[in-house]
Amino acid sequence: MENFDSNRFGADEDLDKPIPLDDDADEPIPLDDDETGGATVSHSPLNLGGSGPAQVAKPAPRQQPAEVVSADRITGVKTFFTKLHPGAMQFLDEQINNWLKANPGIQIKRTNTTTGEVQAKKTEPNIIIHVWY
Repeated sequence: MENFDSNRFGADEDLDKPIPLDDDADEPIPLDDDETGGATVSHSPLNLGGSGPAQVAKPAPRQQPAEVVSADRITGVKTFFTKLHPGAMQFLDEQINNWLKANPGIQIKRTNTTTGEVQAKKTEPNIIIHVWY
């Protein structure tokens, strides 16, 4: 939007009146090249000083990934949770220890501990432990 300059108009001119067109409305609008004094825009590719056309690297052939079988691979998860009071947390320790004793072949890879609300008869904050093995 152009800034309106009220100094260009006299006090008796109607500002709502449309601006009149030039004499011949059927003539094409001249290009900007005519007004710039003959300056033209080159449409040829730029030469950045290279000796020849740019060389595009060919992508390496795709290799099939080898099947990875590792002893460190996570194969399962066991989730434990309990309310946040000392007696319940002691019971949770016993549950985890008993589960580990009952499954001696399990190697723990990672554990996550979070707190959040678990819905039961009442919604209460709980500690949630994920044991990844």
